[in-house]
Amino acid sequence: MLINENTYMPVQVLRKNVLFEPDKSRVIARFLYTTHERSRDLISKIMAIPEKKQQEILTNILRDFSRRHRSITRIFTKHFNRLLHVLKELDIAPDMINATQKALIGAYFTMEYSIEAAAFFNPSMIEAPDQSELTEGEKRIIISFRATGEGHVSSVVFRSGIIDHNNDIVIDTPGKMLESPEHIKNHIYHKKSFRRKLNEMRDRASVAYDVMMEKLTDSFTYEELKRYVKETQELVHEDAESLILLNEIMWLASSHYEMDFSADTHIAERVIFPIADTEIKGIEDARFVRFTEEDGEIIYYATYTAYDGISILPKLLFTKDFYHFKVIPLHGEVAQNKGMALFPRKINGMYVMLCRVDGINNYIAYSASITVWREATLLQKPEYGWELVQIGNCGSPIETEAGWLVITHGVGPVREYVLSISLLDLNDPSKVIGRLPYPLIMPNEKEREGYVPNVVYSCGSMIHNEDLIIPYAMSDYASTYATVNLRALLTALKESGAPGNS
Repeated sequence: MLINENTYMPVQVLRKNVLFEPDKSRVIARFLYTTHERSRDLISKIMAIPEKKQQEILTNILRDFSRRHRSITRIFTKHFNRLLHVLKELDIAPDMINATQKALIGAYFTMEYSIEAAAFFNPSMIEAPDQSELTEGEKRIIISFRATGEGHVSSVVFRSGIIDHNNDIVIDTPGKMLESPEHIKNHIYHKKSFRRKLNEMRDRASVAYDVMMEKLTDSFTYEELKRYVKETQELVHEDAESLILLNEIMWLASSHYEMDFSADTHIAERVIFPIADTEIKGIEDARFVRFTEEDGEIIYYATYTAYDGISILPKLLFTKDFYHFKVIPLHGEVAQNKGMALFPRKINGMYVMLCRVDGINNYIAYSASITVWREATLLQKPEYGWELVQIGNCGSPIETEAGWLVITHGVGPVREYVLSISLLDLNDPSKVIGRLPYPLIMPNEKEREGYVPNVVYSCGSMIHNEDLIIPYAMSDYASTYATVNLRALLTALKESGAPGNS
């Protein structure tokens, strides 16, 4: 049933004249590795250079790049350490190589990557942990963005700033010394949950499955798993299906990890770049939420989608301070698609999640575990002409006295994305009690041109000074934000009610 959306007076939206644009000068130093044979050849060439010339080359490199990266020699040495297996094959003992040679070899296996060169979009806004030294009406905020560079590889980056009593945002000047985190693989895996997620991903019909399930103990580390996989590979090396399964086992295991950023970095300098094999093609659309535990503890969660070029894997990122992060995959039949958004607290003792199981409709799911999502209930179907292709959420619900505000997106003709709003019952959010029958934000002439035309999109909003603050992307290139009076919005939602089959 197509409903008439032309009989209501639209809520006023105030677009702010602020633009968050990509900055191509913001680069990180990545490990550069081509093929095994070329790496052997390159190291041999470097080691054949006279030591005096080696020092001269390294001096020139440091002159050019030391001002672009924090402790560039540490980065070079880190990349050198990833080549120890190649050195072993060349019969070169690492302890026989001096510091200059290690840094020089590392430099040849390093590349700069401009993380924001292509796009800076899909923002998510939250209240920052530190709210000290502010005046009345001010709030310190953190905005996460999806940054895209060469090859359309996406990462998560941040900006911080203050939103004042007029809801104007002043962003802290971001530094240029970007920092990738230290990668920590110290996760303890549990056989029961690991097997369950593996079963969700693929058929169990292979010799390697039974062998691995026999080897796995009730709990195991990443290094133990690598040993089990290597032992199994030797047994089934001629079985193609088994080898695929073993690759997927390591693919799944690598999606658990922790990250630490240096204490002397500004939040705008911290980059969450794809680390795991599951993320090799990007980390997409992190939806951050300030979650309040039942004991009052605050944890910042973000659901996001990991993409390896073929498969997508919903994952959960969490932190208390934005220095130390943990990442784990989401399990269950519901955790199979993009666009999961966590409610900011438990409801009736359960975690609650918005999701889009079929890629078309909005669903709601409940779980006793924040990582396991088994069943979902249909919440909303497309009802209006501007959303007939599909609908979805644009971030975690926002709690008000009148109910849960949910910013939604709808896709209509000519693949135009628009934003709208729904209101869910406070105690039973599976009930839609209000739904705007018109788009709240549509791409205007300024916003509709970009990498992906005719798209506005958001990953998380917040309330400040009795206004709803909506940061949003413009055609997958840059971002901005708008404000809406909360009282007027809630009045409009109550008057509109909910379509009969929502």
